[in-house]
Amino acid sequence: MDMLGASDHLMKLCPACGWRYWVLPFLVAAAAATAQVASSPGPAASAQPVPYASVSQLNLMLSQLEQAGQATQVDLAKLRIEKWKTDSNTKRGTQADVESIQRNLQMALPEIVGELRASPENIATTFKLYRNLDALYDVFGPVVESAGAFGSRDEFQSVQNDLSSLERSRRALAERMETLAGAKEGELTQLRTQVRDLKAAATTQPTPPKKVVVDDTEPPKKPVKKKTVPKPPKPSTPATAPGAATPTPTQPQTPQQ
Repeated sequence: MDMLGASDHLMKLCPACGWRYWVLPFLVAAAAATAQVASSPGPAASAQPVPYASVSQLNLMLSQLEQAGQATQVDLAKLRIEKWKTDSNTKRGTQADVESIQRNLQMALPEIVGELRASPENIATTFKLYRNLDALYDVFGPVVESAGAFGSRDEFQSVQNDLSSLERSRRALAERMETLAGAKEGELTQLRTQVRDLKAAATTQPTPPKKVVVDDTEPPKKPVKKKTVPKPPKPSTPATAPGAATPTPTQPQTPQQ
Protein backbone atom coordinates (compact mmCIF):
# COMPACT_ATOMS: atom_id res chain seq x y z
CA MET A 1 0.00 0.00 0.00
CA ASP A 2 1.39 3.42 -0.99
CA MET A 3 1.88 5.73 1.94
CA LEU A 4 1.21 8.89 -0.03
CA GLY A 5 -2.17 7.61 -1.16
CA ALA A 6 -3.29 5.97 2.07
CA SER A 7 -6.45 8.02 2.48
CA ASP A 8 -8.33 5.15 4.11
CA HIS A 9 -5.87 5.06 6.98
CA LEU A 10 -6.50 8.72 7.78
CA MET A 11 -10.06 7.94 8.85
CA LYS A 12 -9.00 5.36 11.46
CA LEU A 13 -8.99 7.75 14.40
CA CYS A 14 -8.79 6.41 17.91
CA PRO A 15 -11.79 6.97 20.28
CA ALA A 16 -9.61 8.92 22.73
CA CYS A 17 -8.90 11.52 20.06
CA GLY A 18 -12.50 12.35 19.18
CA TRP A 19 -11.82 16.07 19.51
CA ARG A 20 -10.05 15.91 16.13
CA TYR A 21 -13.40 15.76 14.36
CA TRP A 22 -14.02 19.45 15.08
CA VAL A 23 -10.53 20.74 14.33
CA LEU A 24 -11.16 21.28 10.62
CA PRO A 25 -14.57 23.03 11.09
CA PHE A 26 -12.93 25.22 13.70
CA LEU A 27 -10.21 26.22 11.24
CA VAL A 28 -12.85 27.18 8.69
CA ALA A 29 -14.76 29.25 11.24
CA ALA A 30 -11.60 30.98 12.42
CA ALA A 31 -10.61 31.87 8.87
CA ALA A 32 -14.10 33.25 8.15
CA ALA A 33 -14.14 35.38 11.30
CA THR A 34 -10.67 36.70 10.59
CA ALA A 35 -11.67 37.69 7.07
CA GLN A 36 -14.79 39.42 8.40
CA VAL A 37 -12.79 41.47 10.89
CA ALA A 38 -10.24 42.34 8.22
CA SER A 39 -13.03 43.73 6.03
CA SER A 40 -14.58 45.72 8.88
CA PRO A 41 -13.49 49.29 9.56
CA GLY A 42 -11.03 49.75 12.33
CA PRO A 43 -7.31 49.61 13.09
CA ALA A 44 -5.41 46.76 11.49
CA ALA A 45 -4.41 44.05 13.92
CA SER A 46 -0.67 43.42 14.07
CA ALA A 47 0.65 39.87 13.89
CA GLN A 48 1.31 38.47 17.33
CA PRO A 49 4.82 37.06 17.87
CA VAL A 50 5.07 33.36 18.68
CA PRO A 51 5.98 32.79 22.36
CA TYR A 52 9.47 31.48 22.97
CA ALA A 53 8.18 28.57 25.08
CA SER A 54 5.95 27.43 22.23
CA VAL A 55 8.84 27.51 19.73
CA SER A 56 11.13 25.63 22.13
CA GLN A 57 8.51 22.95 22.72
CA LEU A 58 7.98 22.49 19.00
CA ASN A 59 11.71 22.35 18.19
CA LEU A 60 12.25 19.65 20.80
CA MET A 61 9.29 17.68 19.51
CA LEU A 62 10.42 17.90 15.89
CA SER A 63 14.00 16.96 16.77
CA GLN A 64 12.79 13.82 18.53
CA LEU A 65 10.58 13.00 15.56
CA GLU A 66 13.45 13.42 13.11
CA GLN A 67 15.68 11.15 15.21
CA ALA A 68 12.92 8.54 15.34
CA GLY A 69 12.50 8.77 11.57
CA GLN A 70 16.20 8.28 10.91
CA ALA A 71 16.38 5.29 13.27
CA THR A 72 13.32 3.77 11.63
CA GLN A 73 14.88 4.03 8.16
CA VAL A 74 18.01 2.24 9.38
CA ASP A 75 16.04 -0.56 11.07
CA LEU A 76 13.72 -1.03 8.08
CA ALA A 77 16.73 -1.41 5.80
CA LYS A 78 18.01 -4.23 8.05
CA LEU A 79 14.88 -6.33 7.67
CA ARG A 80 15.38 -9.57 5.72
CA ILE A 81 11.83 -10.07 4.66
CA GLU A 82 12.81 -12.51 1.94
CA LYS A 83 14.02 -14.92 4.65
CA TRP A 84 10.84 -14.84 6.72
CA LYS A 85 9.00 -18.09 7.09
CA THR A 86 5.76 -17.10 5.42
CA ASP A 87 4.08 -17.17 2.02
CA SER A 88 5.21 -15.02 -0.90
CA ASN A 89 2.09 -12.82 -0.85
CA THR A 90 2.74 -11.78 2.75
CA LYS A 91 6.36 -11.03 1.94
CA ARG A 92 5.46 -8.90 -1.08
CA GLY A 93 2.82 -6.98 0.88
CA THR A 94 5.17 -6.33 3.80
CA GLN A 95 7.98 -5.26 1.46
CA ALA A 96 5.63 -2.82 -0.30
CA ASP A 97 4.63 -1.32 3.05
CA VAL A 98 8.27 -0.95 4.08
CA GLU A 99 9.13 0.86 0.84
CA SER A 100 6.13 3.13 1.26
CA ILE A 101 7.19 4.03 4.82
CA GLN A 102 10.75 4.73 3.66
CA ARG A 103 9.55 7.07 0.91
CA ASN A 104 7.44 9.00 3.38
CA LEU A 105 10.28 9.30 5.91
CA GLN A 106 12.65 10.54 3.20
CA MET A 107 10.35 12.95 1.33
CA ALA A 108 6.93 13.77 2.80
CA LEU A 109 7.82 13.96 6.48
CA PRO A 110 10.85 16.30 6.15
CA GLU A 111 8.83 18.64 3.93
CA ILE A 112 5.98 18.95 6.46
CA VAL A 113 8.45 19.37 9.33
CA GLY A 114 10.08 22.26 7.46
CA GLU A 115 6.71 23.93 6.91
CA LEU A 116 5.86 23.66 10.59
CA ARG A 117 9.21 25.10 11.64
CA ALA A 118 8.53 28.11 9.42
CA SER A 119 5.08 28.58 10.99
CA PRO A 120 5.23 27.08 14.50
CA GLU A 121 1.62 27.76 15.56
CA ASN A 122 -0.13 27.11 12.27
CA ILE A 123 -2.93 24.71 13.15
CA ALA A 124 -3.46 23.56 9.57
CA THR A 125 0.21 22.55 9.20
CA THR A 126 0.22 20.97 12.65
CA PHE A 127 -2.80 18.90 11.74
CA LYS A 128 -1.16 17.98 8.42
CA LEU A 129 1.86 16.58 10.27
CA TYR A 130 -0.33 14.74 12.74
CA ARG A 131 -2.36 13.21 9.92
CA ASN A 132 0.85 12.02 8.26
CA LEU A 133 2.08 10.45 11.50
CA ASP A 134 -1.31 8.81 11.97
CA ALA A 135 -1.08 7.23 8.51
CA LEU A 136 2.53 6.17 9.15
CA TYR A 137 1.50 4.48 12.37
CA ASP A 138 -1.33 2.60 10.67
CA VAL A 139 1.02 1.21 8.00
CA PHE A 140 3.97 0.62 10.33
CA GLY A 141 1.91 -1.37 12.83
CA PRO A 142 1.25 -4.37 10.55
CA VAL A 143 4.93 -4.42 9.55
CA VAL A 144 5.94 -4.72 13.21
CA GLU A 145 3.38 -7.47 13.74
CA SER A 146 4.73 -9.39 10.75
CA ALA A 147 8.29 -8.96 12.02
CA GLY A 148 7.25 -10.41 15.36
CA ALA A 149 5.48 -13.34 13.73
CA PHE A 150 7.93 -14.22 10.94
CA GLY A 151 11.19 -12.33 11.57
CA SER A 152 14.01 -12.63 14.02
CA ARG A 153 13.89 -11.41 17.60
CA ASP A 154 16.30 -8.55 16.89
CA GLU A 155 14.30 -7.40 13.88
CA PHE A 156 11.09 -7.32 15.89
CA GLN A 157 12.66 -5.52 18.85
CA SER A 158 14.20 -2.77 16.70
CA VAL A 159 11.06 -1.95 14.72
CA GLN A 160 8.94 -2.21 17.89
CA ASN A 161 11.09 0.48 19.50
CA ASP A 162 10.74 2.62 16.38
CA LEU A 163 6.97 2.27 16.45
CA SER A 164 6.90 3.29 20.12
CA SER A 165 8.96 6.42 19.35
CA LEU A 166 6.62 7.29 16.51
CA GLU A 167 3.62 6.87 18.80
CA ARG A 168 5.16 9.17 21.43
CA SER A 169 5.71 11.84 18.81
CA ARG A 170 2.16 11.45 17.58
CA ARG A 171 0.70 11.84 21.08
CA ALA A 172 2.86 14.86 21.84
CA LEU A 173 1.76 16.48 18.59
CA ALA A 174 -1.88 15.71 19.37
CA GLU A 175 -1.57 17.42 22.77
CA ARG A 176 0.06 20.45 21.18
CA MET A 177 -2.63 20.63 18.54
CA GLU A 178 -5.33 20.55 21.22
CA THR A 179 -3.59 23.36 23.11
CA LEU A 180 -3.29 25.48 19.97
CA ALA A 181 -6.93 24.83 19.12
CA GLY A 182 -7.99 26.11 22.55
CA ALA A 183 -5.89 29.25 22.12
CA LYS A 184 -7.28 29.86 18.64
CA GLU A 185 -10.79 29.39 19.96
CA GLY A 186 -10.14 32.21 22.42
CA GLU A 187 -8.88 34.41 19.59
CA LEU A 188 -11.96 33.54 17.56
CA THR A 189 -14.22 34.59 20.43
CA GLN A 190 -12.34 37.88 20.70
CA LEU A 191 -12.66 38.51 16.96
CA ARG A 192 -16.39 37.86 17.07
CA THR A 193 -16.73 40.30 19.96
CA GLN A 194 -14.87 42.97 18.00
CA VAL A 195 -17.13 42.46 14.99
CA ARG A 196 -20.23 42.71 17.17
CA ASP A 197 -18.96 45.89 18.83
CA LEU A 198 -18.13 47.47 15.47
CA LYS A 199 -21.58 46.71 14.13
CA ALA A 200 -23.24 48.06 17.27
CA ALA A 201 -21.19 51.26 17.12
CA ALA A 202 -22.11 51.75 13.47
CA THR A 203 -25.84 51.41 14.12
CA THR A 204 -25.99 53.58 17.28
CA GLN A 205 -23.79 56.44 16.12
CA PRO A 206 -25.80 59.74 16.30
CA THR A 207 -26.43 61.75 13.17
CA PRO A 208 -24.07 64.74 13.05
CA PRO A 209 -25.76 68.19 13.16
CA LYS A 210 -26.23 70.06 9.93
CA LYS A 211 -23.73 72.79 9.24
CA VAL A 212 -24.78 76.19 7.92
CA VAL A 213 -22.31 77.49 5.39
CA VAL A 214 -22.04 81.29 5.13
CA ASP A 215 -20.93 82.53 1.76
CA ASP A 216 -18.56 85.44 2.52
CA THR A 217 -17.97 86.09 -1.14
CA GLU A 218 -21.37 87.74 -1.68
CA PRO A 219 -20.86 91.30 -3.08
CA PRO A 220 -21.88 94.17 -0.74
CA LYS A 221 -25.22 95.78 -1.37
CA LYS A 222 -25.26 99.29 -2.86
CA PRO A 223 -26.47 102.02 -0.43
CA VAL A 224 -29.93 103.44 -1.19
CA LYS A 225 -29.85 107.16 -2.05
CA LYS A 226 -32.41 109.35 -0.31
CA LYS A 227 -34.55 111.56 -2.53
CA THR A 228 -34.16 115.31 -1.82
CA VAL A 229 -37.28 117.49 -1.86
CA PRO A 230 -36.63 120.91 -3.57
CA LYS A 231 -37.31 123.97 -1.44
CA PRO A 232 -40.01 126.43 -2.69
CA PRO A 233 -38.63 129.66 -4.17
CA LYS A 234 -38.73 132.87 -2.08
CA PRO A 235 -41.30 135.57 -3.17
CA SER A 236 -39.69 138.38 -5.10
CA THR A 237 -40.08 142.07 -3.88
CA PRO A 238 -40.54 145.00 -6.33
CA ALA A 239 -37.46 146.98 -6.92
CA THR A 240 -37.47 150.73 -6.04
CA ALA A 241 -35.81 153.42 -8.02
CA PRO A 242 -33.00 155.27 -6.36
CA GLY A 243 -34.12 158.47 -4.63
CA ALA A 244 -37.71 157.49 -4.61
CA ALA A 245 -39.54 157.45 -1.43
CA THR A 246 -40.50 154.26 0.02
CA PRO A 247 -44.21 153.97 -0.07
CA THR A 248 -45.78 153.70 3.26
CA PRO A 249 -48.46 151.33 3.80
CA THR A 250 -51.86 152.78 3.98
CA GLN A 251 -53.95 152.26 6.99
CA PRO A 252 -57.31 150.90 6.41
CA GLN A 253 -60.05 153.45 6.85
CA THR A 254 -62.78 152.80 9.24
CA PRO A 255 -66.28 153.84 8.24
CA GLN A 256 -67.71 156.88 9.87
CA GLN A 257 -70.74 156.63 11.95
